[in-house]
Amino acid sequence: MNTDKLSVRLTRVANYVPEGARMADIGSDHAYLPCYLAKNIKIPFAIAGEVAEGPYQSAEKNVLAEGLADQISVRMGDGLEVIQPGEVDCITIAGMGGALISTILDNGKDKLDSVKRLVLQPNISAISIRTWLLSNNWELLAEEIIEEDGKIYEILVAEQGEPDRPYREKREEGLLLGPFLLKQKNEIFIKKWTAEMKNWQRICQALEGATETAETIEKRKELIEKIRLVEEVLKNEES
Repeated sequence: MNTDKLSVRLTRVANYVPEGARMADIGSDHAYLPCYLAKNIKIPFAIAGEVAEGPYQSAEKNVLAEGLADQISVRMGDGLEVIQPGEVDCITIAGMGGALISTILDNGKDKLDSVKRLVLQPNISAISIRTWLLSNNWELLAEEIIEEDGKIYEILVAEQGEPDRPYREKREEGLLLGPFLLKQKNEIFIKKWTAEMKNWQRICQALEGATETAETIEKRKELIEKIRLVEEVLKNEES
């Protein structure tokens, strides 16, 4: 992967960045995504944000090597700290856990007023992001599920709007599985949730032999409900 050829995962993320957007890529690592977008004349300005010194230096080196220092500002800071209010209208955050992405968005709420679009790619716990979006008046517009190098990723795209709209049919299932992905139910979706369900079943069995505490009882109850939801979805697909 480099600034000319992204991974499948980042290429799909790039596809959702609107042409002409002023964007910020949070946790930009090597700044591959903003460099790729700038080189393909899709964006006039980008911020590549990094919290760690090593990735920050790597991003800065790549931006300079590509001659893109006038278009891409590489900044070190935690989450949305690297953005000034009103500076960007699109934010991408890819390759982190869903809970961490939600925390980054929550901590930087004051930077989101001018932002029109969020493109988020959690490695795990997409439900955390869907829940955050729903609670903060962001409407989920599109979702994609892909597999690359044996790993399954979800991409979520949101804009300010009617947060309830995607969940009017099936709220609980939609938050867990994704309202758009739930309608598509492609092979990758089925593969992911079949594996997740089997894992939950193993954990449930292990909890049966554990000492009963309020915590283990609640955990088992939560897992049983998730298994029920996924089982129902997969059963409907088979029939």
